[in-house]
Amino acid sequence: MSSASAAFPDVVLIGGGIMSATFAALLKELSPELSITLFETLEQCGQESSKAWNNAGTGHAGNCELNYTPQRADGSVDISKALAVNTEFDISRQLWAHWVRTGRIADPGTFIHACPHVSLVWGEADVAFLKARYTAMANHHCFDGMEYSEDPAVIASWAPLAMEGRDLSIPVAATRIKSGTDVDFGALTRSLLSDLQAAPGFHSFYRHRVTDLTKTTDGRWRVTAVNMQTGAHRTVLTRFVFIGAGGAALPLLQKSGIPEARRYAGFPVSGLWLQCTNSAITQRHHAKVYGKAPVGSPPMSVPHLDTRVIDGKSCLLFGPYAGFSTKFLKSGSWRDYFHSLNSSNIIPAMTAGKDNLSLLNYLVREISQSNHKRFQSLLNFYPQADESQWTKIVAGQRVQIIKPDKGLHGVLRFGTELVRSSDQSLVAILGASPGASIAASVALQVVEKCFPQKISSNKWLPRLKEIFPAYGVDLKQNAALCRELRTSTAATLNIDA
Repeated sequence: MSSASAAFPDVVLIGGGIMSATFAALLKELSPELSITLFETLEQCGQESSKAWNNAGTGHAGNCELNYTPQRADGSVDISKALAVNTEFDISRQLWAHWVRTGRIADPGTFIHACPHVSLVWGEADVAFLKARYTAMANHHCFDGMEYSEDPAVIASWAPLAMEGRDLSIPVAATRIKSGTDVDFGALTRSLLSDLQAAPGFHSFYRHRVTDLTKTTDGRWRVTAVNMQTGAHRTVLTRFVFIGAGGAALPLLQKSGIPEARRYAGFPVSGLWLQCTNSAITQRHHAKVYGKAPVGSPPMSVPHLDTRVIDGKSCLLFGPYAGFSTKFLKSGSWRDYFHSLNSSNIIPAMTAGKDNLSLLNYLVREISQSNHKRFQSLLNFYPQADESQWTKIVAGQRVQIIKPDKGLHGVLRFGTELVRSSDQSLVAILGASPGASIAASVALQVVEKCFPQKISSNKWLPRLKEIFPAYGVDLKQNAALCRELRTSTAATLNIDA
């Protein structure tokens, strides 16, 4: 890399997770000549929320996540969010398949595996809900192949551990989509950034913490980072900044001083998993089994028993169990939350807290649970589980968005959101689930919103249509193209269609 491109990169990425890796790789597809510099606080990429042990790796597609399909007052089920997430995951599949075909990703088996998605409920009310959900979803082509059963024997064939020892006097129901996936986003992040390292014009600085973001008089951004080992400072000037730093995105957005960031706050939530690596157990369960969140608990608390494939080995995760930490990153500081509060966002943060007392009560209950009590909730999904075979591990840290609403009122959001400057020179990714699963959709949105002239001038449009065969097409409406692309991407990624 030339000294000029190192000091004056076209793009600066802050954070070495799946969001930055996906956006950088997409930019290089569109303009290989672009110079890109990445700053990451840790010694490696993909170590926070992108790391396999820190997230559920569901390959969120709205197939099994019951919180994406709320029930209306009349008993019908709203599947609009599930459809949106489902087709956003199609964008990821198209991009990954393109990268496999062009050699950017050598082997899809290093990060994605076929894994059925199952929704499991029990009790008359929840069985009725799941049946209504199935009726709404099975009639849409995006959920082709969804199966429904109230037969314990059939459900046992889908998820044997979930049915062995279950009280069959209580009605049970399940849906299954065989074409679900398990995704190791940490492995994908490492693969993409390793490939980018060999590309001209790309440079990364690990163990570098960004300490300042300042807009210059000529419209560029002065980005200053400190080497955490030597204390030396590095400053670059760039026309575009992408903040994909997970939980640290909010403090960095605040450093930028853009008006659009005013009154945004964050609510950090920690989590725990129970982990089983006993092959005698893991070989008998091959599915992601999602249940319904307990009454009064937030959407992020949906319990699930997950098959994971990490470093080539199969394991099971159960959870998440929510908790509270004032850190914004797993590797962060206990002072993060307090440092994020200022005169413009403290009232929105307080009003959001007042409106979500049930969430606060839920977190208190979760934090105060004993390990044995946590294990009891696993028995709802695996009645014959042996506590000695499960280990507690700490999940990744999430920072939920508190978004400014009317006046000084703040609203807590559970999702992923883009916040960008009015001149489109800086963008930050805030929030959590579905997060990594829609990284390609997020990257594409940034391209469209922040580089519209490149598309309107037709410089990038032909290339976008090559990368994303469904570009500009709503797959929720076009059943034929949706089915065609799922068949082709499944063949390329070696997953079920």
